[in-house]
Amino acid sequence: MKLPAFLTALLPAFLHRYWKIFTRPVALALWIILAFGFFSGIIFWGGFNTLMEASNTEAFCTTCHEMHDNVFQELKTTIHFSNRSGVRASCPDCHVPHEWTHKIVRKVQASKELWGKITGKIDTPIKFEEHRLEMAKREWQRMKENDSRECRNCHNFEFMDFTLQANRAAALHSTALASGKFTCIDCHKGIAHRLPDMEGIEGWQTERAGPSGKNKTNPHSQ
Repeated sequence: MKLPAFLTALLPAFLHRYWKIFTRPVALALWIILAFGFFSGIIFWGGFNTLMEASNTEAFCTTCHEMHDNVFQELKTTIHFSNRSGVRASCPDCHVPHEWTHKIVRKVQASKELWGKITGKIDTPIKFEEHRLEMAKREWQRMKENDSRECRNCHNFEFMDFTLQANRAAALHSTALASGKFTCIDCHKGIAHRLPDMEGIEGWQTERAGPSGKNKTNPHSQ
């Protein structure tokens, strides 16, 4: 591809040489391939990120009746759903990391839940209750291992005003939690969803046994 005569006269000699190199058929084809790859990458990344964010919404999480009819109804009765300040935690706030790397790992881990959906593992209230403890343990363990990372997205220990907390809470937050001996989920199980039968769960004391999930106490919070 030749430059028009007036541009040839205006461009410095070295630019003219580069123009001739980059407009050769092979070089031109390479530029087209690179441009196509670049714009395809942008489109792919935009689509991937859009789908990723769409799957991080409460509306998406509750499209399955297993979630909508069980744990979501439980969440609606808690302070995390409705409170005097109007600050609400939705499903992904507690169950999906904010950081991109951790988020991708969590998405891959959660993909196995699709198999449970396909096979109908928890598609009735009775089946859901049968597996409630199993599912709760798995989530408690995940949060224990990441030091309750999702809790800390909203609750920053460094900015807690212990003078505004109950004596018991202030004592635990300033000792056990501050020392790293315990993490949020150790004491705050069941704050958004009904507890399973906690009989035999390490670190918990059952006041009244039963599957209702009520009247359970955590000795760490006594």
